[in-house]
Amino acid sequence: MKTSDFYFDLPQDLIAQKPSGKRGEDRLMLLNRTTGIIEHHKMQDLPTLIDEGTVMVFNNSKVRRSRCYGIKTSSGRETEFMFLSRCDAEGKSWKCMVKGAKKVKPGNIFKFLDGSEGIVSDDGTRSEFRVITFPFSLTEDWFEKNGHIPLPPYIRREDTEVDTERYQTVYAKETGSAACPTAGLHFTEQMLETLSKRGIDLLEVTLHVGLGTFLPVRSTEIEEHKMHEESYTVSSEVAEKINAAKREGRTILAVGTTSVRTLESATSSDGILKAGEGSTHIFMYPGYKFKIVDQMFTNFHTPESTLIMLVSAFAGRENILNAYNVAVKERYRFFSYGDAMFIKNF
Repeated sequence: MKTSDFYFDLPQDLIAQKPSGKRGEDRLMLLNRTTGIIEHHKMQDLPTLIDEGTVMVFNNSKVRRSRCYGIKTSSGRETEFMFLSRCDAEGKSWKCMVKGAKKVKPGNIFKFLDGSEGIVSDDGTRSEFRVITFPFSLTEDWFEKNGHIPLPPYIRREDTEVDTERYQTVYAKETGSAACPTAGLHFTEQMLETLSKRGIDLLEVTLHVGLGTFLPVRSTEIEEHKMHEESYTVSSEVAEKINAAKREGRTILAVGTTSVRTLESATSSDGILKAGEGSTHIFMYPGYKFKIVDQMFTNFHTPESTLIMLVSAFAGRENILNAYNVAVKERYRFFSYGDAMFIKNF
């Protein structure tokens, strides 16, 4: 299957550059996973569209202020580092995606906003990545002082105080993501309370969003693409509740592709969700057989991305591309700060 099979024409003015005026006031497309039939709703309608007894699973990862700018001490040149993951237990060495990485050589020293300095080494993998090491462990306080909200590259502006609040879900708890699990941005505290009162169980897993969000599919044939690894955690309590719900025939609704990746990665071939910590490089595209997820709440994704391939695996490529073309025609807002889609079984 070719990467170009997942292309659609998207006008630039439909790429949301900022969040809606108020959290939770976005549009919502309802897609029948089987027939492809589409309905148009508002986000406020969601509780009435979800069947009682459904189990909703959210990713509670919190976005780190991971975009940091360092000044090369030998030249004064500013370079952008996206801090992704620790390379050691102490947190002194970090793997980063570096803008203009070809000009960033092993041994280069960079000074950051608070005056601290790190030295660069190549991690021996892809050209856009480097490892930078500090003489001390980086804390969340260091990122708060030196970092920016890591808005995705299609948002063509600098981050502001608005993004500090709005590029974070209201239920974010576990810091570690280099990008927001953005399907969750549509949910307010009031919405979560309403869902719970309607007999819908709300559970949380953790997957720290990493490079898969940023890297395009470069191969012509999608089967040749390799996903970057991301870490996840499923608690024993959550695993027990989800496994019990499946035995009872209840619906599992994953909020966001990161929740889907977590649940499918942690589920064995016999359909049992396993508790614990793990890592995943799972790549879901048409032909993938879902083991535990029945329904999905998600945003509208970029053309030819692994995310549009994932939702196409779930609802069918033709259904998804048709829905996206309808969304363009109806002028839905796309990507992280855009509108939402609920893919449901009927």
